[in-house]
Amino acid sequence: MVADREGSGRRRPARVGVYIGCGALLLTGCASMPDSGDLRGVESTPRQDSQVRVFALPPREDAPPAEIVQGFLEALTSDDAQYETARKYLTASARKTWDPYRSTTVLADGPNPESEHSGTREGDDSYTLSGSKVATVDEQHAYAPDAGSYRTTVHLTLQKDTKQWRIDALPQGVVMGNSDFQRNYVSVNKYYFASNVPSGSGGPLGTVADPVYVRNKVDPMTEMVRSLLKGPTRWLDPVVTSSFPSDTELKKGVTSLSPDDRNRVTVPLNKKADRVGETQCNKMATQLLFTLQDLTPTGVDEVELQRSNGSQLCVVTENRAETVASHGTANHPEYEYFIDAKQRLVRLPSGNSDKQPEPVPGALGVGDKKLRSAAVSRTEDSAAGVSADGSSLYVGSLVSGASLGDAVLRSQGAKADDRLTTPSWDGQGDLWVADRDPKNPRLLLLEKGAGTPLVVTAPGIDGRVQAVRVAADGARIALIVQKDGKSSLQIGRIQRDTETGGRPLVSILELRSVAPQLEEVTAMSWAGDSRLVVVGRESGGVQQMRYVQVDGSTPVGTAPSALTGVKEVAASEDERLPLVAHSEEDGIVRLSSGEQWQKIVKDGTAPVYPG
Repeated sequence: MVADREGSGRRRPARVGVYIGCGALLLTGCASMPDSGDLRGVESTPRQDSQVRVFALPPREDAPPAEIVQGFLEALTSDDAQYETARKYLTASARKTWDPYRSTTVLADGPNPESEHSGTREGDDSYTLSGSKVATVDEQHAYAPDAGSYRTTVHLTLQKDTKQWRIDALPQGVVMGNSDFQRNYVSVNKYYFASNVPSGSGGPLGTVADPVYVRNKVDPMTEMVRSLLKGPTRWLDPVVTSSFPSDTELKKGVTSLSPDDRNRVTVPLNKKADRVGETQCNKMATQLLFTLQDLTPTGVDEVELQRSNGSQLCVVTENRAETVASHGTANHPEYEYFIDAKQRLVRLPSGNSDKQPEPVPGALGVGDKKLRSAAVSRTEDSAAGVSADGSSLYVGSLVSGASLGDAVLRSQGAKADDRLTTPSWDGQGDLWVADRDPKNPRLLLLEKGAGTPLVVTAPGIDGRVQAVRVAADGARIALIVQKDGKSSLQIGRIQRDTETGGRPLVSILELRSVAPQLEEVTAMSWAGDSRLVVVGRESGGVQQMRYVQVDGSTPVGTAPSALTGVKEVAASEDERLPLVAHSEEDGIVRLSSGEQWQKIVKDGTAPVYPG
């Protein structure tokens, strides 16, 4: 089997290309205009080369209504920065009121236009646009799955002065098929700071990725800077903060940003940022550097911020940024872990297939307590293990000779499957686990892996939690929730408050399904700052492994290669490290970039990376 492990680091290849105009040669993506008759739909077919630039044709002289509608819809999928060609299909008044940036509606196929022929007088015509919705992207560039039917109307009029048909009434925003969306848009992470997560003892601040979609051939770097300055998307906003002063914008007159020959991006700001100090400026530049890192083939090595008068505020290099703030993809775990045939916690050097597994130092590697699953802290100095029957949770140090105390948590579930899930550590050293006891189902948090467990409130959970994975940032959590024989992958926002007495109140809010097409989710793991790897199947389908974004979108690129009977999967936020899985047929296996699945050991279960 050929591997398709996506991602070899933080830097992705930039989406760039050159396009030959449609006037001389008709290429994929250019409009083919009928002279008359009803429309057959604007086809949304995979482009033969996603790197080309596509520019639409303006309306032809004396074009009939059908051609005007189709030309307009095709122009929406072009790389015209200001939709100037699309506006040529509108009347003067419609141009003033139409806002293409309000939203983007993504359909399974291109919108299907049907003539209504309902005009009551000569010079009027209307077309209904219909299709099956896949998602919407709002004015903040936030993506959200949005299944259902799409139906709207555009109205045309024959202009009295020019005798040309033009659209005079239409919905706000743009609409296109999914393949055109994949060609036109790219998902990029904006970075903000976690606002309600303890930052630790003087170390780098923790960042949280906020994925958005921008047009990938229409100056995405400048658009990402503007988006970052406007602030986080609504869903993430309650748990993050930005270092930029309110109302900070690009300096007036700045229309485009790009790196120089030293990979430095210079960002001139308005007066709102003129008085910030060096510490705050370093945070601002760090947010920008992390955000812009993946938008060019060679990345961004430096960010310079300028005052409104052109003087320098500060300069932050990549190395300096990583001392100011950290994010998951920069963390490189030393080991990967699993439970061996003796039900001990064992480890292997990350990405090294030549070494043999060895028991971890400390009591969890001795085998006195038989384990069925485990989680290792992100600092790799302690671990939590669930007993073989699922009833008890133990926490121990990964130091040679360290002993194991009493269980820190016990479940009263009658059956093994009704007891404790695999635990998960967040970036602050707190331990999360779900108790699946039908009589007392709970999502629990143990501060620093000890003490009396906190009961986490999660009013949006509709079903029983089967698996828990906390993001490195401590602001987001992934859950597999089971109800009525079906299981779904859901992402929630972690809200932390303080009650009287000093103990935190922890809640999971605004849960959203991020793989709605899967009716049975078997396993999942974080696989990047805003990406997860998921094992599941669609209704009537077979088991598959795929990547999904936390916003519910599917990353561009191929899924991991097929693997039979996957029970568990583990990935690191550092996308350069291999996937590790437990297969019923092959045991513990590993998938590195550009390679095939490789067997590590036949007898092993519950693979995990730190976290």
